[in-house]
Amino acid sequence: MPERVVRIPRRRFLATSIKAGALLAAPTVLPGFVLGKEGAVPPSEQIVMGGLGIGGRGSYDLGCFMQEPDVRFVACCDVRADRRTAVKRAIDAKYGKDCAAYRDFRELLARRDIDAVLITTGSNWHALLSIYAAKAGKDAYCEKPCSKTIVESLALADAFRRAARVFQGGMQRRNLPHFEFAAELARQGKLGKLQTVYAHPGGLGTGTSGFGTGQPEPSKEQVDWDLFLGSAPWRPFDPGLLNSGFEKGGGMVGGGCLEWGSHCIDMCQWANHADDTAPIEYFPIENGVATARYENGVKLVARNEGWLPLGSCPVRYEGDTGWVEAGDSGKLVLSSPALLAGRQVAEIGGYPATFHIRDFLNCVKSRSQPRANAQVACQTHIACHAMNIAVFLNRKLSYDPRKNEFIGDDEANRLRGEAIRDPWRL
Repeated sequence: MPERVVRIPRRRFLATSIKAGALLAAPTVLPGFVLGKEGAVPPSEQIVMGGLGIGGRGSYDLGCFMQEPDVRFVACCDVRADRRTAVKRAIDAKYGKDCAAYRDFRELLARRDIDAVLITTGSNWHALLSIYAAKAGKDAYCEKPCSKTIVESLALADAFRRAARVFQGGMQRRNLPHFEFAAELARQGKLGKLQTVYAHPGGLGTGTSGFGTGQPEPSKEQVDWDLFLGSAPWRPFDPGLLNSGFEKGGGMVGGGCLEWGSHCIDMCQWANHADDTAPIEYFPIENGVATARYENGVKLVARNEGWLPLGSCPVRYEGDTGWVEAGDSGKLVLSSPALLAGRQVAEIGGYPATFHIRDFLNCVKSRSQPRANAQVACQTHIACHAMNIAVFLNRKLSYDPRKNEFIGDDEANRLRGEAIRDPWRL
């Protein structure tokens, strides 16, 4: 029988420890930072974190987290020695403490002092690491795409539901004011009856990673190639894959990957009150667009041309009385100025993650659900994966979002998941 772990809230632990110390020793003068003086956050209120696979986009996320006064990173992990060293150096420079650096994520997750993890590995590991984090009792902020398959999406949501942990997928536009306002217009009926939602993945297609170059494999301490591959099929060492966002192209929507599909389709799901479901019909690409239909009749259109004037990742919501568009420029375009109803919506361009990260941290403390929680991420990614399967098979597919299977199509159902290597399990 596995060992039962009893978790004591940090506040109660600290209070008990201080009280016990008072009985055993003379009065102690505590440093000001312990009591939260001069703007410092006392240890009992800090969220202790570890970083997994920090590099590229992850370095940006790490910087955003370390700006928050109630966050303290104490550990990092990477299969690459150069990144372990670089991230450790950055964390030590911030906190003036000795950040632990690990090659194997299991050592980091075994630490009981860590409350939450930042996961910014290549996409091949996103779902699996998130699931292992939940099972280890950690909250997780994970970059997108959050899964490679429909099966992974469902396993991710189930793991966080069972563990009662907090998950935030990196779909940060849910916490930007102009995108929020656009979704609010659609959700509150200000556009009339919602008819069509437009996503813009910036290209549609499928793709796969290469099969390795056969170059000599470095030592495990320098690059743990087997651990880097994780659940994916083994292939000879290929240094090009180390910086490739490995396995984003495993048949996902958006430029041969899920990079932008997980953002803009996510916002369409949000606008259509579809955070707990997915479209029921999917159609292959025709005239440069792929389409899907929700049970409530709303049509989802994924465009295949370049970015629109509003910037990257634009969305458009059309009702029978009005429409709205929003994009990464921070600007809104409305069918009528009256839709603003006298409100001023902040224009924040460049899709910063700061607000989204703060949402996650607040929920870690309150134990509530953030905007891109595990169930939201699950349904968004199911919609993307199912759309891509229709594109790949080049035929219409019908999907049952309650049973999470395609109706009467064995070939499509086989594409809901993939084989994974031992010893990994969802």
